[in-house]
Amino acid sequence: MAKGDAYTLGYAAIICVVCSLLLSTTASLLKPRQDIEVELDRKLNVLKAFGVATEDERGKKMDGAEVDRRFAEHISEIILDGETGQAIPGLTGRELSREDLEQKRKLPLYLWKEDGRITRYAFPISGKGLWSTIYGYMALDADLSTIIGVTFYRHGETPGLGGEIATEAFQKQFVGKRVFKDGRLQRIEVVKGTVADRYPEGNDHAVDGISGATLTGRGLNQFMNRDLEKYGKYFTGIRGGG
Repeated sequence: MAKGDAYTLGYAAIICVVCSLLLSTTASLLKPRQDIEVELDRKLNVLKAFGVATEDERGKKMDGAEVDRRFAEHISEIILDGETGQAIPGLTGRELSREDLEQKRKLPLYLWKEDGRITRYAFPISGKGLWSTIYGYMALDADLSTIIGVTFYRHGETPGLGGEIATEAFQKQFVGKRVFKDGRLQRIEVVKGTVADRYPEGNDHAVDGISGATLTGRGLNQFMNRDLEKYGKYFTGIRGGG
């Protein structure tokens, strides 16, 4: 190999090593900040599901200090066994692995308290849409039947189609819908078309679908009801079986 070629290869190798080290160092330095942002986004969406206004009239989000204050003042967390629906004493969300959460082996449940009394319940919901895994939260009123809020905050669905699940207009449709009736869990339904067309007699557990996003809606139906069924075991227990 000519001396010039050897020099070029050596120089290129050094540059690659230096760039790799810089990228690795930058990623390590940014990770703590990214983790903080992810945690803040999670808390914001829990608050939003609980019906808390997380943005002002100009669209500015609640700052981190206020988010933490609201959480500390009103929200506590328990962990349920994914099979039995029973609370697991002493276990916290920080101790759960990604596999525990993704496979629904352990179920976080957030409790909203006013004057020491639990008045609302919120829990994560997630599952496959058309193109992506969709993440969100659902919150129920003290009756453990009436939905007070739903958020879908992380997804990779098509903008303008399935991506409309992240809009306030779509999410507001769930408020007031009922997941329990006559002591039984009833399915939440995102219909194809409109509720008025599908159920002209009226319906208390369905919302309008999104035009051109039938498969995304079908995914929501599957995972929302699957997750409701898992948490429903706990809710049925504290409601006295109905």
